[in-house]
Amino acid sequence: MASTPTVTAAVPRRARSSGAARRIVVWTSAAAVGASLFVPPVPVRADPAPSARDVERGREQVRDRAAEVGRIAARLAQADGELEALSARAAAAVERYNGEQVKLGKAREAHAEAQRRVADAATALDRARAETGAFASDAYRHVTGATPWSAVVSGQGGPQGFLDRATMIELIARRRADHTGRVEAARTVADVMRRQAVKAVDAQNAATERAEDAKREAESLVAEQREAVGRIEARKAELERLLGAERAKARALERRRKAALEAAEARRARSAFGGNATVTGSSRGATVVRYALRWLGTPYSWGGGTPAGPSYGIAHGSGIHGFDCSGIALYAWSKVGVRLDHWTGTQWTSGPHIPIGRLRPGDLVFFANNTSDPDTIHHVGIFIGNGKMVEAPYTGARVRIASIYRSGLIGATRPAG
Repeated sequence: MASTPTVTAAVPRRARSSGAARRIVVWTSAAAVGASLFVPPVPVRADPAPSARDVERGREQVRDRAAEVGRIAARLAQADGELEALSARAAAAVERYNGEQVKLGKAREAHAEAQRRVADAATALDRARAETGAFASDAYRHVTGATPWSAVVSGQGGPQGFLDRATMIELIARRRADHTGRVEAARTVADVMRRQAVKAVDAQNAATERAEDAKREAESLVAEQREAVGRIEARKAELERLLGAERAKARALERRRKAALEAAEARRARSAFGGNATVTGSSRGATVVRYALRWLGTPYSWGGGTPAGPSYGIAHGSGIHGFDCSGIALYAWSKVGVRLDHWTGTQWTSGPHIPIGRLRPGDLVFFANNTSDPDTIHHVGIFIGNGKMVEAPYTGARVRIASIYRSGLIGATRPAG
């Protein structure tokens, strides 16, 4: 529908000249049906195509459907909210699995160390037994097989010979007791080491079971999330079809506009953090950001990401070469020599916590189901400045630039190392 001069005149001069007047207008009530809103475009240097005015023209063609658009927008918002909730649950399960894998690795190390101590204790026990056997043989040769009393009776040399033999017998007895004590001590140590090894095995088995449970839970939630992505996308497609060709054209213009703005923002971010920053002082964060920005558009892959770059993940990510949220964080920070675990749990504690108002590029920004409980952290992004971050959001999406200001923001960390 064409715009009318009356409506144009009703728009305040300040609104017409401001950047806000060029933004996408959302109609939420039937009162907007038939109404026109013409805002003269203000020239913007290097404004990506399609322009805001192009988008506005597309919307003008469907103003008469404003009430229907409002109802559909509400249903789409509800669907997106459902997807966000599922994504948070799936991400939390994925990070729980990542955490259990870290714990399992430590349990395996503890078990290996316990096995080594058992072997050392067994060697010490065998050595003590061998020394005791050698002592017994030596004592037999000195006493010639006789008991102390028979040696006293049949011995020669008179009283002095008796005293010499008695002294020798006492010395042998003490040495026998000493060797026996060493054998018992070695046996006790070996028993303790064996018990510790059993505990280590139990701990490893428990960690393995927890990791498998976490993996099954994560697989189930990710499968549910992927099914929801498909279902919600199908619902969106159906709703868009109901609006007809004009609405589809308008939304296509909006998507192109959004993609163009995101591409422009990505180019600006790359430019801002480009160059040849060295890995010292505050430039560490710029280096982290620069490496993260290199992978914009990379698919999300559960378990994907190593210090070398994107990788094939696990389970639903096994056929996808990409990153998950903690994977791209560990990759980017590895480029400045900081080693992070593939888990938001330990990434949260990898350095000092930074107030949101004092964030610097490269800081890790975390999101949780309960912002008063760090144990519920399920997502991490890499802050790049101006309230934005690089993130690998969820299965079915790609590495992107997004705002840090959304539900679940719990805090930030600046990794040390």
